[in-house]
Amino acid sequence: MPGTPILPSELTSTKNLYIAPGVGKLDSVDMAVVRQAWLYFQRNWNNETGLVNSVDGFTSVTMWDQAAAIAALVSAKELNLIPAAEFEAKMSKMLQTLASLPLYKGELPNKVYNAKTLIPVNYGQLDKREEIGWSAIDLGRMAIWLKIVEAKYPKMRSPVQAVWKHWQVKRLTKNGQMYGTAVVQGKEQYNQEGRLGYENYAAYGLKLWGLDVKQALDYKSNTAFVNLYGKGVPYDRRDSKNSGANNYVLSEPYILDGIETGFKALPKVYADRILAAQQARYQATKQLTALTEDNLDRPPYFVYNSLFVNSKPWATITDTQEQHNNLRFLSAKAAIGWHILYNTAYTRQLFDFVQANLKSKDGWYNGFYESLRQPNQSLTANNNGVILESLLYKQVGKPLTVWAKVKN
Repeated sequence: MPGTPILPSELTSTKNLYIAPGVGKLDSVDMAVVRQAWLYFQRNWNNETGLVNSVDGFTSVTMWDQAAAIAALVSAKELNLIPAAEFEAKMSKMLQTLASLPLYKGELPNKVYNAKTLIPVNYGQLDKREEIGWSAIDLGRMAIWLKIVEAKYPKMRSPVQAVWKHWQVKRLTKNGQMYGTAVVQGKEQYNQEGRLGYENYAAYGLKLWGLDVKQALDYKSNTAFVNLYGKGVPYDRRDSKNSGANNYVLSEPYILDGIETGFKALPKVYADRILAAQQARYQATKQLTALTEDNLDRPPYFVYNSLFVNSKPWATITDTQEQHNNLRFLSAKAAIGWHILYNTAYTRQLFDFVQANLKSKDGWYNGFYESLRQPNQSLTANNNGVILESLLYKQVGKPLTVWAKVKN
């Protein structure tokens, strides 16, 4: 059923910078959350390269997850988990590696690397060299974090610029849209990348570096609204049937946009609806709900816990559209991110649930399975990195690009 659309007047009324309620000094509970998340990075750092394993104990990394590692390192410095000298040594090493990576066709970072050897590889295969294309969305997130580091730490300015100069960034956009490549049966495909949510968030990162992403930043033209528990939830009309790409509705792009930019890429009223629908589901089913994509501790190992995707509400699918609703889980990073941004009675329940159920000895588990009633014991850089940057946002009391004085 169609949902109530958001009126143009509501969109213009949110132009002011959003600052979450309750920001300010971290208390002892917050600091325990931070220390717990940092354990993951201490354990999964590769000293030779400065890259961080995407998944615990498995030396493969994507640029998305390496951006999460940059976020974690900045958070660790600013929250006094590590001394300045350690921050500088680790950040310098990481940037040096990013500025000298072997690139896909000499153009842009491959989608995956062996984090120890820097060989471009395919997902899950650490030893066989394979160039499989690049992701504009992954590089858009990396672009935001490179800008934060460049603006905040003068010593890092020239190493950051060396990274950007190493990459053929003009290939990332065409006609105001973002483009990525994939290799299918030995042939390269060059495809428009992104749907409402991640498209806008990642495009904002590329815009900070002066690329033309006007179309990708447009959050109105492809947007429709679906009724989920009485809330009009925004989604992208371009779905698997009419475009060949899945139009997942997820929490994470909205959380990252709120924490990093103060909702400059996506309207806060969209995020309000995404959270409200999850709260309404809880009120109707008594199932605490904080949904986004992440790794699993069992096959198929990665799913998109979607509020809505390809005309299906509350569907958990893989990128190839296999459905796994029995593996839907409450996400730790989504629960904590929503709480830091909104600080409501409902988000407090999410935060407390994570505290009580998702601690491991090596970081925060990714989530808690709804139907299995047990933790999803996968441990990842992205889950722990998003948690760290959420608490950095709380401590500094403003969106991280604003705090770092990134120029728009």
